[in-house]
Amino acid sequence: MSVDFAAIRREEFPSLADAIYLNSASIGPLPERTRRRLDEFNALRAAPHRLSDHEFFEELDQSRALTARLLNVTPGEIALAFNTSYGLNVAARGLPLEPGDIVLASDREFPANVYPWMRLSERGVTLELAPVTVEGWPDEDQLVARMADPKVRVLAVSLVQFSNGYQVDLDRLSRRARETGTFLVVDAIQGLGVVPVDLAATPVDILSCGGQKWLLSPWGSGFVYVRKELIPVVQPVVMGWMAFEGTDDFTRLTDYDPRLRQDAKRYEMISLPFQDFAGFNRSLELLLEVGVPAIAGHIRDLHAPVLDWAARRGVRVSSPVGTHGSAIVCIAVPEPAEAYAAIRAQGVVASVREGAIRLSPHLFNTLDEMTRVTEMLNP
Repeated sequence: MSVDFAAIRREEFPSLADAIYLNSASIGPLPERTRRRLDEFNALRAAPHRLSDHEFFEELDQSRALTARLLNVTPGEIALAFNTSYGLNVAARGLPLEPGDIVLASDREFPANVYPWMRLSERGVTLELAPVTVEGWPDEDQLVARMADPKVRVLAVSLVQFSNGYQVDLDRLSRRARETGTFLVVDAIQGLGVVPVDLAATPVDILSCGGQKWLLSPWGSGFVYVRKELIPVVQPVVMGWMAFEGTDDFTRLTDYDPRLRQDAKRYEMISLPFQDFAGFNRSLELLLEVGVPAIAGHIRDLHAPVLDWAARRGVRVSSPVGTHGSAIVCIAVPEPAEAYAAIRAQGVVASVREGAIRLSPHLFNTLDEMTRVTEMLNP
């Protein structure tokens, strides 16, 4: 069934009428259904006598269930969190690493997927940054080869690189990690919502994602997935009081039970921003209604005018196309900061990253918008 993306734009993103918004890799706009739900929840928050504990926790249960659908996993493997960094710290601090172990990552990773691992040097764990290819992309051949070393205990990767849109071959890395017994940890914030991910088919050990970019969700929403077989092994970074058995019964909170929950809720910090997760739920419902594969196909079509323009003008495209392409397209025009300032003055919102203009369209963008951007870029 075809998707009416024009109707979605009209109904869910009317606030974008006065701009060409190509910056979802930085901040995803909120759909109207999400904004309305935030308003409704905040109105109830102003009158808390109208809210029940059940309503609070029902929203969180729905968040775990919707996230599980997005990843094709079980809700018990989802812990809600307020950003991507929290989940990466769960991995860095919770995995059973010992002095002499190596964490392998690609050079030029986003800092959130570097600094938590770098700090493990105080425990004798080394972060090794593998050199990138001549294009500046992760060298997957090198990563696969290094995992043969038994000292390499973790491979930490971004699903999509923030600066150039390179999408890793997650299936290849997953297979190699299983073969070598390497923990595979994924920062998914630059891909999830526009890149189909099926963790039942492509297992990873830990995956973390904030909601504010491609998931079109409020700041303060996100999650960490921990593979169910690994939950008994990964220790919580910090202890939330609802991480323990028996804490759902608010009438017996001082009957302290030292047993951690058996599911991923052991990693959650309460209180979570309930209103943000109420909005998060509406955004995930929209993405699931449309379907991530359909969104990915729409975005591939949107890239065509930019790629054709670059080929005609002899402008280097610093993002990959094809298998390793993602929703991000980067054009390395001469003087990118000045070129971006010129199109920004005409209502285009994007970013400049690592010497290129980064365009990151989503389901609400149109072919006409992308064509207009190329016309603005012509000297």
